[in-house]
Order: sequence, then structure tokens, then C-alpha cells
Amino acid sequence: MKIDRNEVVRLLERLSNAKGPSGFEDEVIDVARDFCDGWATVEENTLRDGLIVPNGTGLDDNRARPRVMMDAHGDEVGGMVRTIRANGTMGFVTLGRFPEGALCGQDVLVRNARGEWLHGTIGVKPPHFTSAAEKAAHVPPEMILDVGATSAEEARERFFLRIGEPFVVATQFTFDPERGIAVGKAFDCRAGVAAMLIALRELASRDDLSVDVVASVSAQEEVGERGVAAAARTLDPDVAYMFEGCPADDTFLVPDEVQTALHGGPMFRHFDRCMITNPRYQRFVLNAAEAAGLRVQESVREGGGTDGGPVHLMDVPCVVSGVPCRYIHTATSICAIDDVIESARVAVEVISRMTPEVICGF
Repeated sequence: MKIDRNEVVRLLERLSNAKGPSGFEDEVIDVARDFCDGWATVEENTLRDGLIVPNGTGLDDNRARPRVMMDAHGDEVGGMVRTIRANGTMGFVTLGRFPEGALCGQDVLVRNARGEWLHGTIGVKPPHFTSAAEKAAHVPPEMILDVGATSAEEARERFFLRIGEPFVVATQFTFDPERGIAVGKAFDCRAGVAAMLIALRELASRDDLSVDVVASVSAQEEVGERGVAAAARTLDPDVAYMFEGCPADDTFLVPDEVQTALHGGPMFRHFDRCMITNPRYQRFVLNAAEAAGLRVQESVREGGGTDGGPVHLMDVPCVVSGVPCRYIHTATSICAIDDVIESARVAVEVISRMTPEVICGF
């Protein structure tokens, strides 16, 4: 399987820079639609799931072969305007979880009622104005969403700000071609979306498969894995192969405990808070990767959840392939482009080996 490294970088760049917090994934779906032009159709539902069906593959109930659903969520952690204050600043809620302090001082882009994205910041009170009592209490400072308006009237009439509008961090993608390192926002799960799209296109071009392959760029994963259930009800798969931009642990654990490192290939989790992975399916994946000489990692997680959670409860066997990404759920993440490529290769190898008998054995 030949993969154009530069194409993968360009795809990841477009996906990373797309602004798509939970519930507002439109730009991400647009990137996927452009990539699929000519070889697959991309439709949307009301949750902003992107449903991808390669040409020649139908969704009728009289299927001749098992159906494999690939999935990667399109949303990113972000926020929503909750209030517009008298001084022109805004209160907000987060869409998904940020680590404590991760948003303080960050550049953000806030969408207004005209669909424009305004550059602003998450402001905090400077130390010059922090009282001794506040310092002694070690209370986290209040975070203020600010694009420069000086009154509520100006915020509404000149900046066209409204409650309910989203914001994302403003980090722009960069890539170091010599070292193969990408830096950007939303690699959870845009790194997974990139790997999935590359793998899906390769699988769609093959005429020797024993299965049909469809895919979803699902919505609202960061607020409780909501979109993937609707996608699965439409695509009606017999088995699912999930992609993630998963948290790398190689910068904060001792070496013996590291289970997800950069340049180690995709990570397949046996357990997290939402799913005990089907052990027969998991073993099939790991054996297929080993037989093909492809790098993979394994983990047992005490926390975290993925789109595998809702779908495996629909009696659909699931595995989760995680592209290792350092510092997810912050403004800036780091990943290795070879891990994105290896994740696509493993998916193609695994799905190419699937047969009706294999799937029945899961």
C-alpha cells in the first residue's frame, strides 16, 4: 500500500485548522467531503455526523456481505458563549474537558451571528490586581472570554456576538518535515480522521474484499459520545473499527508504565471507562498487524472513553485504534506523521483479512 506522506500532512493540516467544536462540526465535514470527491458520497444528519459511503456500496438491508463501519469523531474540545456582560466581555461554558488552567491566556476564535470568527483571548486577572486573600486561597482565577468589545451594546451591535455561539482555540498547524512532527490543535480526533480517510480510500479501491466498508466522521464525542450512535443506526454495521487521537503518556509516566508513545504506531486499548474490548476481535487485530510487520501498541486505561462505548452496546464488536497525540484537550498537541500513516496501514491490513466467518467468530 503506497501512501503519499505529503498528502497525509496536507490532509491533517486542513483537518486540524478546521473549526469544529462539539455540535458545530461543519468545517470538518467539508474537508472530508473534498477528500472523498469522486469516489464516495458524504451525507450529513442533523447532529453533524458525516456519513461516508464509497461508490458502488449500498445501504440496503439485502446485503450480500458483512458491513464494516469505520469511525473517527470530527469534533474538538471548545466552548460556547453563555452570557454577554455589561463591559463587553463574555462568560462561557466548555464543550468537552480541558485540564485545569489549560485555557488561561489562550488565543481563541469566537464565531459571531454573521458566521465570522473573531480573534480573542481567554483573559484572566493580572497578578497586579490579585489580592493577598485571593493568593492565599489558591482559587483558580476567573476566565473571561474577550474579543475587545467595551460594552454589551457594542458586543451585540458592532461585533455581532450572541449567546450560544461557539469558540475554539486559535492554534494553527505546523509541520517539521525533517523530523516528521506535527504541531496543532484538535489532533483528538483529527489525526484519527486523517488515518481513517486514507485507509477508507484504499479499501474502496480494492475489489478483493470480503466485506463492504462505510465510515462516519461522527459528532459530539467530546460531550458524551453522542453522534456515533446515530451514525451506527444509519450505517447498520456488523462490526466497527474506531479511530482516535488518543493521549500519549510517554512524557509523564515512568518508562515501564508507558503504553502510548510517539513513533510506536496505533494504540489498541483493552479496557477503558466505557468498554471492555471484544477480546477475540482485539486478538485478530493484533495478530494481523504482527503478521504484516506493522507497529502497534496496547493499553489498559483506567479513564477515558471513545465512540466504541455506545456502538459496542448495540451488539456490534468494536476495536479502537488510537493515534498517539501528546497533550490532547489543550490548545496545542504533538503527533508523529508516521503514526498517522501506520494507523491507516494497520486498518487496511485488518479489514482486508476480514471474512464472514472471521466476523462471526467475534
